Amino acid sequence: MSTAVAPSAPSQPPQTRRGLIVAEFRALTRLAVPIAIAQGGQSLMGLVDTLVVGRAGTSALASVGLGNGLFFAMSGFGMGLMMGFDPLLSQAVGGRAMARARALLWQGGWMSLFAGLLLSGLLLLTPLLLPLAGIGATEIDGAWDYLLWRAPSMPLMLAFLTMRSYLQSTAFTRPLVVATVLANVLNLFADILLVFGGAGLPEYFGPLRAVPAMGVAGSALATSLCTLLQMGVVVYAVSRLPAESGPRPTRLPVWRDLAQAARVGVPIGLHIAAEIGVFALAGVLAAGLGPASVGAHQIAIAFSSVTFTVAMGIGNAGSVRVGWAVGAHDTPRARLSGFMAFAGGAGFMAVGALVFALFPTALAKLAGAPDDVLPLVVPLLMVSAIFQVFDGVQGVGAGVLRGAGDTRFTFLANMVGHYAIGLPLTWLLGFKLGLGVVGIWWGLCAGLIAVALSLLWRFNRVSAGTLRPLES
Repeated sequence: MSTAVAPSAPSQPPQTRRGLIVAEFRALTRLAVPIAIAQGGQSLMGLVDTLVVGRAGTSALASVGLGNGLFFAMSGFGMGLMMGFDPLLSQAVGGRAMARARALLWQGGWMSLFAGLLLSGLLLLTPLLLPLAGIGATEIDGAWDYLLWRAPSMPLMLAFLTMRSYLQSTAFTRPLVVATVLANVLNLFADILLVFGGAGLPEYFGPLRAVPAMGVAGSALATSLCTLLQMGVVVYAVSRLPAESGPRPTRLPVWRDLAQAARVGVPIGLHIAAEIGVFALAGVLAAGLGPASVGAHQIAIAFSSVTFTVAMGIGNAGSVRVGWAVGAHDTPRARLSGFMAFAGGAGFMAVGALVFALFPTALAKLAGAPDDVLPLVVPLLMVSAIFQVFDGVQGVGAGVLRGAGDTRFTFLANMVGHYAIGLPLTWLLGFKLGLGVVGIWWGLCAGLIAVALSLLWRFNRVSAGTLRPLES
């Protein structure tokens, strides 16, 4: 296993514009590929959950869709809060302050514990609000079962994000890929075993044959176990890194550092919560149209999330590259890194759009969509194909602006795009004009386009000036 090192510039950097672009593309690709694999693997677990639970029936699929949507709507704020350490870590590494980066890692651990416990408690209260949305008792009971087994993983997931930020900031990304691969293997087998039980297994599986069928709760437990496995892998990887020279960083909470990370992370958390929240609200609105509509919404979300999380991986790599350059006081390099990330994210999402547009029926059948859900999934995947590129641009835009330390604008852009534009159109098209769940997705599409264009404009504007480190 290789050791992490601070990023270094080539001894003879290319002098031509084309040479700079090629060098940046190669550097971004080396960093983005493992991060994107790890990011996409996270979403792949959600897709596998959907594929497995979809075979348990429409009601179970709807319950997992609701439970998963509520989990990420609540955890989105925590995820963003932890991302407040992203620019601090990458800029510290870019400025060769490796001891400072290690100290920030410890503070991230404390933040994940405090935020995780609080959000887990709040998450368990959310099913009480579902009757207000007119959701059936069967789906609510299923969502409660799901959350009861998923909520304990919240602090672990946030701690994993802290470790991920540290590892990707030091360009030591191999453990992220290893953790993701192992978690996906475990998730597949654990999902099948815990959802359907072990009664049908051959005799040589021994005690596993006694595992009861847990249904929706089994899917949540499988995901929680995978989160624990991922956390174990990255903790081991970080513990094997060589200690930095200088005084040993304190392992106790440093409230000044936590407050600084919160100032950066709270706007990110609000922006992620706003983005996830609008899709969760769309799921609740779809649930009001019946189990078939929310099932179709969940399947389409699962496929769209796979491509989007890869684009987010590219955005994370762009965030690191921009942060390194800002930490080294090299604004032109930061600008180049950001726009290369935009191009990479848009290019990948264009491929995803092509797949969705050409094979919507095959993808819906692959997801095991029941007969009453299949006719609704196909048009949703077609709508998703249209907004894929914009979804990638806004995902990357949030990343590169985060690397520059600019997080408030992203929150404002998401509020305006999703809630002032997207959500009203969702209601208008889905209900007033009678387009149903397809109309709901057209509203989401409009919101994503607005956010994407605003973030692209913002990065172009701020990177045209001088970018300064958050800790200068």
